[in-house]
Amino acid sequence: MTKIVAHRLCALAVDVGVDALILQSPENVAYGLGFVVPSQPLMRWRHAAVVFAADERRAAICVDMEYATVRARCVDLDVRSWAEFTGSAMVTLAELLGDLSLANGRLGLEFNYLSAADYAELSALLPQATFVAVDADVARLRQIKTPEELALLGRLSRIADRAIAKSFAEVSIGSTEMDLAATLTRSVYEQGAEQFKLMIVATGERSEQPNVGPTSRRLASGDVCRVEIFPVIDGYHAGVCRTAVVGEPPPFAQEIYDNLAACKHLVLEAICPGASARGVYETFRAQFDELDLPPISFVGHGIGVDLHEEPYLAPFSEATLEVGMVLGIEPLVYRTGHGFGMQIKDMVAVVDGGCQLLSDVSDTDALLRIGG
Repeated sequence: MTKIVAHRLCALAVDVGVDALILQSPENVAYGLGFVVPSQPLMRWRHAAVVFAADERRAAICVDMEYATVRARCVDLDVRSWAEFTGSAMVTLAELLGDLSLANGRLGLEFNYLSAADYAELSALLPQATFVAVDADVARLRQIKTPEELALLGRLSRIADRAIAKSFAEVSIGSTEMDLAATLTRSVYEQGAEQFKLMIVATGERSEQPNVGPTSRRLASGDVCRVEIFPVIDGYHAGVCRTAVVGEPPPFAQEIYDNLAACKHLVLEAICPGASARGVYETFRAQFDELDLPPISFVGHGIGVDLHEEPYLAPFSEATLEVGMVLGIEPLVYRTGHGFGMQIKDMVAVVDGGCQLLSDVSDTDALLRIGG
């Protein structure tokens, strides 16, 4: 994966007219290296960076305590370390750029990530350099996945799908949301995920709430259960959400779910190379609006090393879908007016002639059931 991505990033430097790209956000460092520098996403000051020069040279810096970890994964890469507490990541980065004869060049930076203080320090260390924002350019490059990225995202999609199915199978009336979460997280690790970024376990009246974690609430007959998880490998995410009911569904639940399932099929049919992202959203709304319920402002988004990436399937989007894009599609409604929310979220890849469903383990045409 890294060789293809590295070549693309070096070529991007040429395309945008810089001598080198300097990637510093945890997401783009993972994209460039092919793995996560472990504590960088957790502690912002533990800077890491990867340099991709227009002439194909590559190099990286990381904090000293994680040098051995990075070195082991990057045996052919020039890796420098900076001393936490007594050193400076910007000083080490400036020295590296000087050694690469880039100190006087045009350098692409992630302006949306680098703090004002770090930018001021780096600018003072490299007074002859010209800094150019490349955030949007790198984000655009990341939208088109390599074959290796597509395979990894497919694997992650199935990990999430299987884990949710297993969690529904192992609980019943009287089980808690924590019981659901325990099975869910155990399963993603058993299947090879390195971690998970976000887990949503929302049952009963809590199913109306977005992005909430598990509590000690116990499952009761008729509860609608909305469960989502994002397993992670090498910094890549897949998000899958399933909705189930404990026993028999409450009034209006089946009608609402059937509409969301119909929306899912229409969205899948609409996604293809050349399709308008806005047009896909409008297809969703034409079906969803039959419910006369509050709609969401988008029905899908790109996903990869970020939970949410462009393009959005939304009324504000000007994007056209392309082969190699991976999207999370999610027909949902949080506030139905009946005390529950419902959601179907799947991972799909845009392929020649249409799209490929990556989260293909569970049959979501029918409302899933949790036994009494």
